[in-house]
Amino acid sequence: MIVKGLSRQILVAMASVTVAAGLLVFFGTYLAFAILFYFSPWSEDTDNWLTGLDFMILAVLIFIALIVAAIASVKLARRILEPLESLATSARRIKDGDLSARAIPGDHSLGETALLVRDFNAMAQRLQDMAADMTLWNATIAHELRTPLTILKGHLQGMIDGVFEPDEKSLHALVLQVDSLARLVEDLRTVTLADSGHLDLRLQPVRLKDEILRLAAVLDQELKQDGFELRLNLSDAVVRVDAMRIRQALLALITNARRYAMHGVIEISLQAENDRVILRVADEGPGLDADIASSAFEPFRRGSRSGAMEKGGNGLGLSVVRAIVEAHGGKVHYTPSNKGGAMFEISLARRAA
Repeated sequence: MIVKGLSRQILVAMASVTVAAGLLVFFGTYLAFAILFYFSPWSEDTDNWLTGLDFMILAVLIFIALIVAAIASVKLARRILEPLESLATSARRIKDGDLSARAIPGDHSLGETALLVRDFNAMAQRLQDMAADMTLWNATIAHELRTPLTILKGHLQGMIDGVFEPDEKSLHALVLQVDSLARLVEDLRTVTLADSGHLDLRLQPVRLKDEILRLAAVLDQELKQDGFELRLNLSDAVVRVDAMRIRQALLALITNARRYAMHGVIEISLQAENDRVILRVADEGPGLDADIASSAFEPFRRGSRSGAMEKGGNGLGLSVVRAIVEAHGGKVHYTPSNKGGAMFEISLARRAA
């Protein structure tokens, strides 16, 4: 569409220059010759009105008009081709690996050309951002994998050297590190599949209240041992979702509260509002740091509050929640709770696709 518009723009511009040059040659020559003929001494001699001098004057005027038309055409062509040449040069630089290359829009009055350059620069910026994100992801993943792998290697080498006894406690600690690695890999897989639009969902009508009650029954005893009370306020609502994925998202929110919130009540509420179902998980504090509240659902985001880095987790929990919810066509966001803690709200359509 843009290419057709650009071709039409160049065609119209060149045709306009040609027509203008032709009109200028015709009317300019005619007008100039008429004036010269009117004031010439032989204006009354109609038999001699086209002399050699007349033809010479006519040729000079046509030559001048053609020069003017050529100069105007070159300037107009330069206005059109300058941003296109910049676009081609930038494309070659990006092909060679320089993602910082940008095209110069040139004259903004050329609407289609300026739009083409703007879209190209937006595409180049997105490629550069994706490359930067990929580099950050690779570095962060390597960092997250290094810690459990180092612990595993150290303990296993210690057992081989006879420093550690391979008793039940040591083996259990190694299993926990393996679980940490498996959880990291699964979280990365979920986020990556969701971002690429390939997260597998097995949608069916699900009574969310029953799913939440089952999950609460499994977690209730562990939460009590950690000093938390699970409080439920559930309405009855049926939604077309993947039950396993919704449990995964809810478990991630509860785990997040269990890991970072103060001991107290974790409240799970489920409400039906018009054509949507709202699922909320709230704790009693301290909530998210101000520096990450707006980007809490981005991968590997952790707060700067003292001790946050030492409480475990891989920084992917909330990213997994967002990935699952958005794959269901829903939305998730964070707001401070009424008790000063964190409240995460999931909104799902009753007939989620």
